[in-house]
Amino acid sequence: KSRMLKKIQICLCFFFLSGILYEISLLSSFFFSYMPMSQQFLTPEQILNLGKSIIFLETTERLEPPPLVSCSVESAARIYQDRPIILFMKGLTNDTAFDLNSRYAAFSLLSSMKNVFIFPLQMETVFQETPLLQWYNQVVPEQEKNWVHVSSDASRLALIWKYGGIYMDTDVISIRPIPEESFLAAQKSRFSSNGIFGFPARHKFIWDCMENFVLKYNGNIWGNQGPFLMTRMLKTICNLTDFKGTEDHSCQNISFLNPQRFYPIPYPAWGRYYTVWDKSPNFNHSYALHLWNFMNHNRKVVVAGSNTLAEKLYKAYCPTTYKDLIQNAELRDFT
Repeated sequence: KSRMLKKIQICLCFFFLSGILYEISLLSSFFFSYMPMSQQFLTPEQILNLGKSIIFLETTERLEPPPLVSCSVESAARIYQDRPIILFMKGLTNDTAFDLNSRYAAFSLLSSMKNVFIFPLQMETVFQETPLLQWYNQVVPEQEKNWVHVSSDASRLALIWKYGGIYMDTDVISIRPIPEESFLAAQKSRFSSNGIFGFPARHKFIWDCMENFVLKYNGNIWGNQGPFLMTRMLKTICNLTDFKGTEDHSCQNISFLNPQRFYPIPYPAWGRYYTVWDKSPNFNHSYALHLWNFMNHNRKVVVAGSNTLAEKLYKAYCPTTYKDLIQNAELRDFT
């Protein structure tokens, strides 16, 4: 009887483990072939809970991703092929996704990439179980001067705190993998951006940032809840010094990455991305490039055959975007 009981126990354990492995195999088999237009696939939480997501946000009502947004997402999908790339769009609903896929070339282009996921941005859900929920329930968006930026600043903090991973602005072109897990990006010495940062889930620094976001909230000052927030919180735990050369700084297990990693062309010189260089830089010390779209008031764009630095970056790191949204679009306009 004892032998029989042991055999039964072994069989039950085998079937239990087989079931778990089967579920995992199902998940992995279609994980990177996910198409966001169908409700039968995974939810945002299921994707995010897998960890190590690369997160982008669109907090305007815009539904057609422009070429720079498409390039940012495509370049990340190519550089981080083993990680989910998620674009959250405020104007998107589950009911409109089918229509958008047929109407907008960029939406269709991104949706077809095996590790790209496009989801509606539902802020009230995102802010649940964070210090930001009370602020969100009290704020009046119509009365906010910088609501698009402020809501983006808040959403990225909540998403990274809950799920971990890397947040990137939609004007960042990835050129090689970021090796750090917990990091902030220095825009210049002693000053942090919030356009790119990464942390594991439930990291205390991000929680503290959310608390300070609410405590020191002032929506009239651009960046007060963004780069200025990151900088003042970093200064509370670290003695920031000037960068010398291309070294990174580290404090309390948080890497403060050299400006060369993401901002080799500083924001006063943002227009150089849209000029022709005698000799193109190699960006050997960079993981990604921030194209400073906020500064682009004249709406400079990539033009096929212009030989600008931005065009060369598109060709190298988001070739599908370049072909479909730059070359083909110009050909369609011509014809």
